[in-house]
Amino acid sequence: MRNPFRYFKTSPEVIRLAVMMYVRFPLSLRQVEDLLQERGIDISHETARSWWNRFGPLFAAAIKKKRSTRMWAHAQWRWHLDEVFVRISGETHYLWRAVDHEGEVLESFVTKKRDRRAALRFLKRTMKRFGRPKAIVTWRTSG
Repeated sequence: MRNPFRYFKTSPEVIRLAVMMYVRFPLSLRQVEDLLQERGIDISHETARSWWNRFGPLFAAAIKKKRSTRMWAHAQWRWHLDEVFVRISGETHYLWRAVDHEGEVLESFVTKKRDRRAALRFLKRTMKRFGRPKAIVTWRTSG
């Protein structure tokens, strides 16, 4: 893979720091600029914004890849599946969701029918994309 930082004079560590500060903490771009200024790094908030636009998806993909490989080694790898009734344009639809044990939504799927085929199709698609979980937890609420 080519180096994504090849045309930048600023070091990759500074770019990564600025992007991660903006994403990880509830800071504005101007606050990121001020924090970096205190550390002796002189950038504008527009530079931080352009770095975030360019490198944000790249860093997110790397974190997601690292996290997914780590999850397979985790002993608590389980999914929570739930089904919610939603109204779309006055019609009742069914929203199926798969959430991992850390609370991240893996997959969501909307169908018009609530039957076994729809549930199995959703599970097959999710397992094909994310692999098999060790356990599946379903929620049943009485209403």
